[in-house]
Amino acid sequence: MTTSPDHPVPEPAGDAGRVRTDLLRFLAKHTGRDWATNADVFGNGGLSSIFAMELVVHLERTYGIAIRGADLRMDNFRTVQRMGALVERLRQPAGGPGA
Repeated sequence: MTTSPDHPVPEPAGDAGRVRTDLLRFLAKHTGRDWATNADVFGNGGLSSIFAMELVVHLERTYGIAIRGADLRMDNFRTVQRMGALVERLRQPAGGPGA
């Protein structure tokens, strides 16, 4: 089965899946449309760079992370998959997984 970037795909179970599901809900609520986890939310008439800052605030408040410096690159916010990966990485202890 193929999926279109405009149609949501089922998410895996677990914490990573919950982060992505939350982000999909947040985007749908604030944009009035459904997004796929791999859809470029800023390309093709998508969201503005101003909205990127709203995403940063949402991620920081919701997941207790600090997004600073190099992590503020637009590429980290281009898709729900990338935002989820950023959250997962920043939630890891300083020494990495299992530290």
